[in-house]
Amino acid sequence: MSGRIEGKTALVTGAAAGIGQAVATRFLAEGASVVAADIDEAGLSKLVAEAGSDRLVTTRCDVTNEDDVAAAVDLAVSRFGGLDIAVANAGGGTSSEIADHDFAEWRRVVDLCLHGVFLTVKHASRAMRAAGRGGSIINIASLNAVQPGRGMGAYCAAKAGVVALTEVSALEMGRHGVRVNAVAPGLVRTSATGPLWNIPGAVEEFVENAPLGRFAEPAEVANVVLFLASDEAGYVSASLYGVDGGARTRRYPDMIAHVERLMSGG
Repeated sequence: MSGRIEGKTALVTGAAAGIGQAVATRFLAEGASVVAADIDEAGLSKLVAEAGSDRLVTTRCDVTNEDDVAAAVDLAVSRFGGLDIAVANAGGGTSSEIADHDFAEWRRVVDLCLHGVFLTVKHASRAMRAAGRGGSIINIASLNAVQPGRGMGAYCAAKAGVVALTEVSALEMGRHGVRVNAVAPGLVRTSATGPLWNIPGAVEEFVENAPLGRFAEPAEVANVVLFLASDEAGYVSASLYGVDGGARTRRYPDMIAHVERLMSGG
């Protein structure tokens, strides 16, 4: 099948690399017009060059800045005549046990991973509600929304919050024909997760803890996002889709222990 979102307009945050880039590229291939938003302007320029499509526009957007998010949504409406799909993908983590966690860093992670999703949902849903033609919002959560990891308190808390926010948003927006769902990836090989491959044993433990016995590629997450964006998922809302190879059935690797062994030369 192809053209599953033909003629629709999508906003994708964190689109300059990794999962966001894969989603934006897949949406273009399926016939959508895309507003790709990110703080990484060089990455956005590379995306434009590789896509070579007049259905793609980019904008610098810090998802923790409400004016930036509102402007990205307004760009979709002014350039393409509306907004049908929004993917709240921008995020990032940190590593520190709670007792030692710097509060400013905690707030940075929660601001990016939870407040950024809130702002995206807020302004995207407003545009969809105003247009009166429904829509689909997909929030990128994480395996860590349902599986704790040592040293990942801020990220786990924020991603769990994304799941709850998704459910409330779906409850509130359903009467406007707007569906809201979340996707929870496990380990995906991207530029952001690349440093894990430099820690001996880390990736191997992730693979061991995934029943499918491997990590994911960004395109595999994009496949699920596309389904949720399409009319094929027309009666799907308030759901969390795991893309983790079954890893949620086991345990999350102890990354602090891996780093400590690396630092000690063990």
